[in-house]
Amino acid sequence: MRIQVSRTGGFAGIERHAEVDTSGRPDAHEWEALAGQALAAGQGAPPTGVPDGFSYEITVDGKTAYAADPRLTDEQRKLITWVLKEGA
Repeated sequence: MRIQVSRTGGFAGIERHAEVDTSGRPDAHEWEALAGQALAAGQGAPPTGVPDGFSYEITVDGKTAYAADPRLTDEQRKLITWVLKEGA
């Protein structure tokens, strides 16, 4: 499973992109379950965020959902953190 996260916005307006491929990972099932939950809670179009807040585009195997601070679910926040930390 390929998980991609794009983060835009924030005070400085710096964009950040990262991707993780779960193939062959021993913890792939955790990533995949979290990605499914994050997608299910996302929106089909970019939501209106707050001034200087971050907006996120989460893509899992070609399916995309959108989210924005401060209305991230716990699963979305965890997945975004993991991907931006470990992704390339």
